[in-house]
Amino acid sequence: MNNDVLLVRTEGPVLVLAINNPSLRNAIGPEFFRAASKELARAAADSTVGAIVFTGAGGFFCSGGNLNELAANRERGPEVRRERLELLHKTILDIRRSPKPVIMAVEGGATGAGMALALAGDLLVAARNAFFAASYIRAGLTPDGGLTALLAESMPRQALTHMCLTGERQGAERMHQLGVVTTLVEKGHAVGEAIELARQLATGPERATGRILGLCRDARMHTLAEQMEREADAMVASQGDDEAAEGIAAVLGRRDADFTSLRGTATA
Repeated sequence: MNNDVLLVRTEGPVLVLAINNPSLRNAIGPEFFRAASKELARAAADSTVGAIVFTGAGGFFCSGGNLNELAANRERGPEVRRERLELLHKTILDIRRSPKPVIMAVEGGATGAGMALALAGDLLVAARNAFFAASYIRAGLTPDGGLTALLAESMPRQALTHMCLTGERQGAERMHQLGVVTTLVEKGHAVGEAIELARQLATGPERATGRILGLCRDARMHTLAEQMEREADAMVASQGDDEAAEGIAAVLGRRDADFTSLRGTATA
């Protein structure tokens, strides 16, 4: 399915969502947020979708909000501005709450809210020549989309503050050193690498994958004791799941596990 703001296709068990506004370097706004949240909800309910890849059309990931629209918001009043921000924030939260792994494939660059979008995924594949910028301050604006929280998961406060106060570009290699980018590839290969990684994850144990995503996404929000309690709950559930029966039997039998037949089934 294609529409004006989002190109949607499937690659086997992988749902690929491409931001489609190349003339404005894939600037995003309310139409994109609604479309992306709709596709994320559809994927969550579809047992044939095992993982999701976000990318941008035309060799650039996303330049963030449309500055003409942001300028017009000055005349719309605080309530309308807030409503539009809530659409962005809902999309970010929908990504973070997805029961399926979400992989971001960044070519060219990711700036402003586009950078927040890139950081919201579970894994981030970027071309070596790509760049990232918290560029709000250049327009007299402040970060949104959870950017400061998402960056704080990977970098020291001083580095976060420097990036937000200066708006300077950071190369993908530097972001890889900081742990923000998980995989570096050559120019033009980010989408292909992300899809291959997504295929790998999509053939894994569906429910165990979902439990791991929940543990990893919220790990920094809990004390050690709280996180161990969450791990215990997940492990108890996993041990009683048919996925574990297949996985353990495969390891003991020195064969590859086949989790595909268990997708969409109830926990044992």
